[in-house]
This record gives sequence, structure tokens and C-alpha cells, in this order.
Amino acid sequence: MSTREGRTLLTRRDAVRREPLSTGRKVLLGCGIAASVLYAAGNDLLAAFLYAGYSPLSQAISELTSPGAPTRTSLVVMGFLYDALILAFGIGVRRSAGGSRALRVVGALLIAHAAVGPLWLPFPMSARGAPTPPGSLTDTMHLVLGGLTVLIMLSMLGAGAAAFGRGFRLYSVLTALAVLGFGAWMSSYVPAVPAGEPTPWMGLAERLMIWAWLLWMVVLAVLLLRDSPARPDPGPRDSGGGG
Repeated sequence: MSTREGRTLLTRRDAVRREPLSTGRKVLLGCGIAASVLYAAGNDLLAAFLYAGYSPLSQAISELTSPGAPTRTSLVVMGFLYDALILAFGIGVRRSAGGSRALRVVGALLIAHAAVGPLWLPFPMSARGAPTPPGSLTDTMHLVLGGLTVLIMLSMLGAGAAAFGRGFRLYSVLTALAVLGFGAWMSSYVPAVPAGEPTPWMGLAERLMIWAWLLWMVVLAVLLLRDSPARPDPGPRDSGGGG
């Protein structure tokens, strides 16, 4: 029994019967990997080619979609594609949940994350140096959406930790700590932005926070693609006649 449990991180609390993955479910789960790669690579690649002078180390990701930024249009389009991929991934996770309520919650939170995505569009971060009054509605709502997104991420990590085996549970906890730690580091620079003060490591802190969560999504997708739970195991059957 210990040998069987040691073979995979996907050791479920509830017994499950395995079924071959359908092509459709493979595509849906693969969208989680695609979304992570798109977000991680897309932002910085576009910044490198289209936004002269932008520093991924010191500037926030949201500055790439600030009004007047040369990357705004491209990243808005990319954002809709990312949200669509996350939505598909959430559906795939729910279809792969079997008897796991916690895994169904992870799928629902992914869908919620995708639904929040378009709400960022009318509330972009003000460009540095722009004549924006302190505490403007746009910047306030941008911060609110940022907090909501982090809350969804942490809830997802918590549900994932409850759904899977010991190895993935530990990995989820470490990822949550990374999100909290790097998020706190990034947040320490937020007051400096409207004040026009330097934010030397703000971009790095934000990227490390997001990359930790994106990597968690990739691991989740790979585990489900490799060994997806299909439905609850009805348990051993009675062999029929008395012996």
C-alpha cells in the first residue's frame, strides 16, 4: 500500500477508479499549461520588444497595460486569450474531479478567476507620472481587483492541498507561502508609485509571486493528465454465492 501511494503525488483521500482521458478532457487540461506559458512569457517578451525603457525588475506588470503604454493593446488581447484558457482549464479540472469536492472547488475557482479577468479592462493602473488624483476610482478598483485575484489564488491553493496527497499538499502550502511572501514584498512598494519614488524590486517581487502560482497550475495540469480520477470507486463487489 505504501508502495502504491509512493508512486504518485496524486494520492486521493477518496478511492477512485481510473479511466482513460478523452481527447476533449486532455485539451481542456492542457489549456492550464498553455495559459501559464502565455502569461509568463507573453508579458516580458512583449515588454522587451515593444516597450523601450520598461524594467521587469522595478516596474509592475500592470504598467504594461497603463493608458498610453505601447503594449496595452497587445496585452489586452492576450488577456482575453489567457482568460479563455483559464476558463477551459477550470472546466477540465471539474470534469476530472471524480468524487473530490475539493478538486471541484479548484475548478470553480479557476472559472471565477477567468470571470474576474475582463473586469480589469476599465480599471487600468495609472501610468507613472500621469496627472492622476490620489485615490482615484480607477487605481482604487485596480488594487481591489488585485487583492481579489490573490484571494482566489490562495483559496485555490488551499483547496488543492485538501484534495491531493501528501506531496502535492506540501507543495501547495509552500506555493501559498511564496505567494504571500512575494506579495507582501511587492505591496511594500505600492505607496511609492503615486509618490514618484523608486521601486527597485517591485516587478521582480510581483513576477515571483505570479510565477509560483503559474507553476502550481502547470503541475496540477500534468498530474491530472497523467493520472486523472474519473469517478468514485464503488468499492469491492460481492462475488455472489456463499462460500
